[in-house]
Amino acid sequence: MVSVTGKLIILDKSPQVKALMTIIRDRETPRDVFIFYSDRLTRILVERGLELLPLKKKEVITPLNKRYSGFEFEGKICAVSIMRAGESMEKALRDVCQKIRIGKILIQRREEDASPVVYYAKLPTDISQRYVLLLDPMLATGGSACEAIKILKGHGVEEAKIIFINLIASAEGVRRLQSEYPGVTIVTGEVDPELDERAFILPGLGDFGDRYFGT
Repeated sequence: MVSVTGKLIILDKSPQVKALMTIIRDRETPRDVFIFYSDRLTRILVERGLELLPLKKKEVITPLNKRYSGFEFEGKICAVSIMRAGESMEKALRDVCQKIRIGKILIQRREEDASPVVYYAKLPTDISQRYVLLLDPMLATGGSACEAIKILKGHGVEEAKIIFINLIASAEGVRRLQSEYPGVTIVTGEVDPELDERAFILPGLGDFGDRYFGT
């Protein structure tokens, strides 16, 4: 079950999802446990994002020589991770989409004002023809996500074909992204109410990249 508001999709607060969130938010959680349950949540979010892709009917023959009427994805997909933290979501993504092509965008925040600066972008050459799963575990101010979407649109990707997947979003980040790019769908685990003076999500879980990569 999920909560859907416009182009914002939030995982339902089921006991399972709440338990997983509790583990990764706990500052006492060891790194290996944090990685395991972050990956598990990411898989759930990716599966939800894939449900938004268009399907077409397909009929197959089973090993017992019987027809089965089902579906297959219509169109091509790829993923783009916002480095570095977005790369942490790639393993879970590949567990779900085995041979998916993944592009990368490096965006870092200035210390003085948390504004985004783009340092690097490498994307599939045919990205304009694909649906794009944009990966970043945290949506804080929305600056990095908006810059990444700007780059994708500059390469011909339609807003309606971008699905932004993250574990935790701030209310401010959601508002900004929906204001600047209303056609983009956000799929998130939870939305937190505020940011601190350093633009960290509260209550949040700290620096996701540092906790995942052990730096």
